[in-house]
Amino acid sequence: MDIRRLAASDAPAYRAVRLRSLREYPEAFTSSYEEHDAQPLDHAQQRLASPVNRFWGAFDDAQLCGTIGLEPETRAKNRHKATVVGMYVAPERSGRGIGRRLLDALVKDARESGLEMLVLTVTDGNQHALRLYQGAGFRSFGIEPHAIRIAGRTYAKNHMYLDLTTS
Repeated sequence: MDIRRLAASDAPAYRAVRLRSLREYPEAFTSSYEEHDAQPLDHAQQRLASPVNRFWGAFDDAQLCGTIGLEPETRAKNRHKATVVGMYVAPERSGRGIGRRLLDALVKDARESGLEMLVLTVTDGNQHALRLYQGAGFRSFGIEPHAIRIAGRTYAKNHMYLDLTTS
């Protein structure tokens, strides 16, 4: 298993995995499959080539099977923190510690870049993801009811943070 930063050249594989994640777990993401499917490949290339945002991939036998992203805040008052986005591991590769390795790579990079806090959301009831984030030191700071709506059904989001200055 190889965990590494993704580059623009990884865009075709990243786009395919991203679309798969949105199709398989629509309640886990605020983005939708339909929105991303309508975007051209160069949108994924631009996302991966961003000078601000950073993405990592997990590769098993050279095949991308997991992703995670870090979107640092750009506004002056919020530059000390970033949002963790797009965490996904293909179900057939689940249970092998891939998610934790992706998260560890992101946290290491965040610390090295001087960030002080990470934030993320987890769909309320997603115990697998909740355990992963809690195991990495994230703490809940509230539940947002009706955070997203899919086909008329609403889902709550658990807001979590990791203080990088204390651990």
